[in-house]
Amino acid sequence: MTRCFLMLKPGVINRRLAGEVINRLEKKGLKIVGIKMMHISQEMAEMHYAEHKGKSFYESLVDYITSGPVIALVVQADDCVPLVRKLVGSTSPLEAMPGTIRGDYCTHMNHNIIHASDSDESAEREIKLWFKDNEIFDWHDSCTGWY
Repeated sequence: MTRCFLMLKPGVINRRLAGEVINRLEKKGLKIVGIKMMHISQEMAEMHYAEHKGKSFYESLVDYITSGPVIALVVQADDCVPLVRKLVGSTSPLEAMPGTIRGDYCTHMNHNIIHASDSDESAEREIKLWFKDNEIFDWHDSCTGWY
């Protein structure tokens, strides 16, 4: 089992899509082991997107994710990161396939509705940034093996 970090961005909250997105994650069989709603600070946003500092979209990205509440999640499954990336879809709304979360709900790159770790290393870093150890709950899932 591996883990992936996801962030439902302010657009999800404003459009009342949080339940729909979380439902899709759970229907796929992903086990939610951490979840919280929060307003993130400028400093936290800058730490999260540090690898994009200096890029043309960096400031607007930080402004967007600090503009309202987000929902931070940690999910767990076999091959979790690649599985989540397929479910979430391409970052570009023009390339995101229908049936993916971005393909079904995103139209603008600047207002992408979801962030998902892009590697196991990123997932580990992001989970440590967003969650304390005591906020992760690896509970017994009686459905393990059915998905």
